[in-house]
This record gives sequence, structure tokens and C-alpha cells, in this order.
Amino acid sequence: MIRVMCSGRVDLSFVLRAFANGMDGVFIGGCNLGECNYDTHGNYHALNMVLLAKKIMNHIGLNPDRLRVEYMSSGDGILFAEVMTDFTKKVKALGPLGKGEGLDEQELKSRLAAVSNLVPYIKIAKKEKLATPLKHKSKAEYEALFTSEEIDELLGKPVSYYIDPSKCQACMICARRCPEEAIISVKNQIHVIEQDKCIKCGTCFDVCPSRFGAVTKISGEPVPPPLPEEERTIKRTN
Repeated sequence: MIRVMCSGRVDLSFVLRAFANGMDGVFIGGCNLGECNYDTHGNYHALNMVLLAKKIMNHIGLNPDRLRVEYMSSGDGILFAEVMTDFTKKVKALGPLGKGEGLDEQELKSRLAAVSNLVPYIKIAKKEKLATPLKHKSKAEYEALFTSEEIDELLGKPVSYYIDPSKCQACMICARRCPEEAIISVKNQIHVIEQDKCIKCGTCFDVCPSRFGAVTKISGEPVPPPLPEEERTIKRTN
């Protein structure tokens, strides 16, 4: 069980981690909509996140009914008991995670790991929609916030960044600005992005000097392999 003070602080990665750890269902409880204790309306943010998470679950073959969010006050003890009883029954009816969907254990782990690695990219790509206020949205408008086609495109063609060896000048600007230290940088050597560490934030792409244009944005295609270390030295001419 994960406890946080505000439902708005429940991160997408928390939900995916719970499923990766073998939980058959995830329940998120928050204050009644419009009654935020912190005046941040975090419960509306949780609503956006849950919708996105459900669409992602559907994309990777997990039943979205395994995730549920409900809003109530601290005095709604009877309601809470009823909701939890109902949710527990529904999750049990779905069966064990993965098995109920016809996925073997390794395939399930692989799919969850793949989408978990994309969480930083997903949050950057969908930043505006995740922050969209839903106070006055109808149910239909809410359901349309993240479409299945949109998620298929997002996860089916994730972006990657690659440093073109023919253009890199080893200026080290991208390496200094990378928030995850995912760029191998040595003086006078072509820089290399470690793809398994890259969170696809695009910082390297944004800060690479335009006169070099060494960082390339790749979508839906494999990233070229990095140059062998012994071939990375830049030969400068006076």
C-alpha cells in the first residue's frame, strides 16, 4: 500500500510499479471533487492521470478496470467500505494480473517495464493535457481527453535522441545540461547518448548549438548504434 497526503501526488509510475510488483488492482482515494484540502485541486490532477493510465493499460493489454479512483470525505466510512467491497469483488472476478488477460508472466513484465521506462517521456509529451482542468467538463469531454489512437501513437512511435557523429564537436553543452547524466562526454571525443538512461526530455536537442545541429530527434525508428569508443576521437585541423 502506498500512502500520500494528496491524490494529486499519485504518480503514473506509482500505478505501474504496483502492477509490476504483482498487485491485481490499484485503488486511489481522494477528497471530494471541489473540496480540496490544500486548495491545489490535486484530485482533478489525479483524475487526468487515472484516465491516461487506463488508456495505457488498455494499450498494453491490461484490463483498465483494475484501476479505480473514487472521491469521498473522511466521514464517508460506510461509502468507503461499500466501494472497496465492490472493487475487491470486481478485481477477483478479473483473475490474477496478466493471467486474466491471457498474458504469460514474462510478457507481462516486459510490457510493464517498457511502458514504465517511458513515463518521463509520457509526462513531458502529455504535460498540457495532464494539467487540463476538468472542473466543468462533461463525462464525454473527460473520456475524450486521451484517445486510444493518441496513446497508440504515443507508445507505438516514441521519440529518441541521437548525436550525429559527423556533426558533434564535443562542446559538452548537452552533457552538462542533461538532467539524467545520460550522455557520455569526453574532451575531444564524439558524445554518445546512453539510450537506457535517456528519459527523452529533449534537453540535448534544445541546447545543442544551432551551428552544429548534432542532436537528431528520431520517431518510430531504431536509433543507430553508437560509434565504438576507439573511433570517437575528433581529429581537428588548424
